[in-house]
This record gives sequence, structure tokens and C-alpha cells, in this order.
Amino acid sequence: MVSWVIEAVALAVTFTVNLPFGYWRKVTRKLSKEWFLAVHSPVPLVFLTRLFAGVSLTHIPLFVASFFLGQFTGGRLRGVLEQKYERLSRCMFVDLSRIMRGAF
Repeated sequence: MVSWVIEAVALAVTFTVNLPFGYWRKVTRKLSKEWFLAVHSPVPLVFLTRLFAGVSLTHIPLFVASFFLGQFTGGRLRGVLEQKYERLSRCMFVDLSRIMRGAF
């Protein structure tokens, strides 16, 4: 049996890994190759996180929910930033570093 703390950390990692991919997905054309990559690239990372944390298969719905919540939140972050800033890139880290430096 896995500690609830380890499972919570694994779920937080799953959510966090999906934030930049959701940010990227927001600016891609739906069902394009780029969209497919933005949605499916984090899947192996999430699988390995669950595997290394030792979480049982019965908790997969929690990981799926965390996965989609991270994707959704990353997309919402992109939408909020688009309202305030004009020239955003496709990379969340680049845009956030520009905002912190005041480069916009």
C-alpha cells in the first residue's frame, strides 16, 4: 500500500508536467500533428511517475483527472496571458521568463 503523501506528490507531478503541454496545445490547430504531440507527449512521463511511485491500477482515474486538469489549466493560463500580452510564443517557460524580465 502506497502512502497517500507519495500518491499526492505523484498527482502533483502529473498536473505540473501537463501545464506547459496544455499551454502549447492551446495555440495548435485541433487534431493536427502538433496538437497530437501536445496532448500525448506527457503520457510516458505520467506513466513512469505512477510506476515509480508504486501506485496501484485502481488509482488511474485520479491520474487521468490530474492529466486533463493540467492540460486545461495550461490552456487557461495561455488564454489569460493572451488577453494581457500581444506577442506570446508557444513555450510557457519562454513567455513567463519574458514577463518576469519585463520584456513585453
